[in-house]
Amino acid sequence: MMLFQSVCSLHRSTFRHFLPGCLAPCLALRLAPCLAVYLALAAAPSFAGSRIVGTGGVSAIEGAAGGGLSPWAVLSSTASEQEIGVTAAATRAWVDDYRLTVTSASVNIYDRVEVSAARQTLDLETLGGELGQDIYGAKVRLFGDVLYHPWGIWSAGVQHKRLVDGTIPTALGADETRGTDVYLSASKLLFSAVAGRNVLLNATLRNTDANQGGLLGFGGDQGSRSWVAEGSVGVFITPQWVVGAEYRQKPDNLSVAKEDDWQSLYTAYFFNKHLSLTGAWLDLGDIAGLPSQHGGYLSLQAAF
Repeated sequence: MMLFQSVCSLHRSTFRHFLPGCLAPCLALRLAPCLAVYLALAAAPSFAGSRIVGTGGVSAIEGAAGGGLSPWAVLSSTASEQEIGVTAAATRAWVDDYRLTVTSASVNIYDRVEVSAARQTLDLETLGGELGQDIYGAKVRLFGDVLYHPWGIWSAGVQHKRLVDGTIPTALGADETRGTDVYLSASKLLFSAVAGRNVLLNATLRNTDANQGGLLGFGGDQGSRSWVAEGSVGVFITPQWVVGAEYRQKPDNLSVAKEDDWQSLYTAYFFNKHLSLTGAWLDLGDIAGLPSQHGGYLSLQAAF
């Protein structure tokens, strides 16, 4: 912690105000100076919530707690009943013709309600220009616990999405420049399920009219709202290190912009209850007429 104070010249009481501002430029600078600071923090004592490390997942690209591509039933941070947790994350995904940058934050209130916000910016490196949207989410834990309840934890969520500029999506045939997703998620940790390792299972059922998650608008000439499935599995190599895979089914509403399902292979490391780092290999299929978009993903998350 002394190293952190000397580098950032901040008292511990201002720590929670520093992190969201530092996270955003961190990825833009290739994580270079900031990651060293955060690694110093990782060795510091944890003053986070009462839940076990890793039980809040990481920050998905739409701001909710979960994996990289999909929300899970768990709520962000490690706040338990009678505790409030705050989480901030910075994410960068780069595939063949696009770059996606996400900054997000969420609040966990008594491990019952999660409120989140995210800003997505998609750079169209081949086509030129950029797309952006703001996402405001809420998730409610319906019942259960990811560790000990026989049916795991179940949550319901909503995500309201608004495009910053709808010119390109409407030109492609999108019906709307804003839309709302609703979803139901279930998550369960299976103890010693694979070669003595704990396994985390997640399933999400989403009702949506979003094209490419909303970045290409909502609805189109081939359809509007539909139900889609999302799922993931993770194996804990150690209590702090998990590897796994995600799958996200997608609607296909625009005839001029074929949409494929998303999938990833990921790994996440939880340094402590405060800090985690996630990396992934992405297969996003066709996006806006450009085929076979593959690439990488990196997300840094801090929680209190």
